Amino acid sequence: MRRLVTDTLIIAERNLIRLPRAPELFIGFTLQPIMFVLLFNYVFGGAIRTPGYSYIDFLIPGIIVQNIAFGGFATALGLNEDVRKGLIDRFRSLPMSRAAVLGGRTLADVATNTLSLTVLLVTGVIIGFTFQSSFGEAVAGFGLLLLFGYSFSWFLAFIGLLSKSSESVNSIGFIVVFPLTFVSSAFVPVNSMPAGLRDFAEVNPFTVIVDGLRHLWLGAPAHNSVWGSVAWSLAIIAVFAPLAVARYRRAAVSA
Repeated sequence: MRRLVTDTLIIAERNLIRLPRAPELFIGFTLQPIMFVLLFNYVFGGAIRTPGYSYIDFLIPGIIVQNIAFGGFATALGLNEDVRKGLIDRFRSLPMSRAAVLGGRTLADVATNTLSLTVLLVTGVIIGFTFQSSFGEAVAGFGLLLLFGYSFSWFLAFIGLLSKSSESVNSIGFIVVFPLTFVSSAFVPVNSMPAGLRDFAEVNPFTVIVDGLRHLWLGAPAHNSVWGSVAWSLAIIAVFAPLAVARYRRAAVSA
């Protein structure tokens, strides 16, 4: 267990050290979230009705959840690159825990998600977002977001190991993430959608998590969305962590 923890932290540090040396990744965690907030608020905000809330208050929880989901792409692309370049073979030759590679990458995502979350919240506060809840509820919202981001990193880790190239990682990931985020309560009220689409949006895990965050930050009705968010996050980890580990072992053997 000591070796697993130590090796996981070392791998996480390895992935974080790369950020200053890869400006395109750093931009993805900082400037890109700001761009999305400004575009949605000032381009679409005037056309979308959100009864009971200003659009910026309605938007920030949704766009943060979307951004947290996309944060796991760094893990997906990194694992795919490691497989294609034979780096897994080097890891196998080292006296280290096999689980540390996946654990370290997903742990590094927690750090980068924290950075993106901070950037988005600061931007939101500057242009008018306000918390309408207690300090404890606001902190609980942070924790809920990081748990969800960590769980989704395992899903994207599995996609990265399953894909044959970085292009297919992006294609599969966007095909999954975009419909889930846009057909949800992230950017528009669910009741504004047509009947069939609304039925899907109401059971969409992204809707559950966004609604849970709005409850914790804005005081919106909960409807079990907070506990539902925790349940969805734990379920994603329970399903995709074993799948990613199994896929990683097969990739290591074939390497």
